Amino acid sequence: MNWNKLTSEAQLDTIKAESAKHPILIFKHSTSCSISHMALSRMERNWNDQLGVKPYYLDLLANKPISRQIESVFGVEHESPQVLLIRNGECIYDASHMAISFAGLQQAV
Repeated sequence: MNWNKLTSEAQLDTIKAESAKHPILIFKHSTSCSISHMALSRMERNWNDQLGVKPYYLDLLANKPISRQIESVFGVEHESPQVLLIRNGECIYDASHMAISFAGLQQAV
C-alpha cells in the first residue's frame, strides 16, 4: 500500500480538489494505540489499488491541528483511529475503531 502522508492543513484543499477525479481515503492513525495499529494493519493487508482510491495517512500524534481541521472541513467528529472517504469535496463515508474495514470502504466507493 502506497500511503501519501498528510502533514499540512494546506493539503486538505488538494484532497478536496483531487476527490473530484477519484475518491480519497484519509486514515487517521494514533501511533500509541493498539486498536489503531490493528485497524491500520487490516486495511494494509486487504488493500487493492484497483479500487481507485488514493490513500492518505495522518499521524495524529505528530499532526493534531490537521485532525481538528479535518473535522471542521468535512463535518465529521474526530475519533481515533478513523477513516474518511472523500468524494467531490465531501465525506461520503466514515468509520472508526473496530468498524474500519476494507470491505466497508469497498461498499462505499
